[in-house]
Amino acid sequence: MPNRRQHESNRLAWNEGTKAHNSHKGDQADFFRAGGSTLFSEETTLLSDVAGKTLLHLQCNAGQDTLSIARHLGARCTGVDISDEAIRFARQLSQDTGIAADFLRADIYDYFEQSEREYAVAFASYGVLCWLSDLAAWGRGIANCLMPGGRFVLVDFHPAFAMFDEQWRLRYDFMGGVVYEFESGVGDYVALTGSAAETKQLQAGVVDFVNPHPGFEYQWGIAEVIMALLGAGLRLTHLREYDHCNGFKPMPDMRELGGRRYAMPSHLPQRIPLMFSLAAEKVV
Repeated sequence: MPNRRQHESNRLAWNEGTKAHNSHKGDQADFFRAGGSTLFSEETTLLSDVAGKTLLHLQCNAGQDTLSIARHLGARCTGVDISDEAIRFARQLSQDTGIAADFLRADIYDYFEQSEREYAVAFASYGVLCWLSDLAAWGRGIANCLMPGGRFVLVDFHPAFAMFDEQWRLRYDFMGGVVYEFESGVGDYVALTGSAAETKQLQAGVVDFVNPHPGFEYQWGIAEVIMALLGAGLRLTHLREYDHCNGFKPMPDMRELGGRRYAMPSHLPQRIPLMFSLAAEKVV
């Protein structure tokens, strides 16, 4: 069963973390009004033709990717996230940019239980799996919110990569839903990455951020993720691993490839999976 006590702690941690993250990103409304997008080619290729279709963005964070999908791919988007601050920001950004999207504040497990709406596409990306305490319930929830023939698209950081600490020492489990508690949950990864973020105008913002709330993260293997979807009746149509990661530089010595992409440092093996993507569909 989903661990809602731990989820509540994560909600509080994300509220504080989101404020820190957005403090570095400059005028995001201006960025979007000028035609900006926060999407990478991996997700746009997988989402493909979603124009005019309903799309559920699970764990949508502060809405930047949701609004990019709505503006540049033409989907009719609904974003759901556990963080009050993220949803508040997303709604304001939608209003300020004139990009239409609906945003709902909810633990996605609660959303799955309460919503009867079906979507043509469900989508999640970049740092979402580690916040899921019950993978089987997640898979069932996705299947239930898709209409027959609907698709689920996921792009996330690879769990093999997450086994290492910042000095590339093997420290964490690969699979099993092992939970790790961090005294200071949800760090300021935007500042730590040190690149120009989405707006190309990285600002100092919050300095030396320390989250006052603990965080709980869960480690799932690739097979467990796939089987959660297959067990819910979905059919896998795509699976790919990448030797680079997008938008996040968790290790200080990673090589910058440009375009907010990062690869293994030159003194270590290069063909290590840092990211993966998958797609699955609900059989008619």
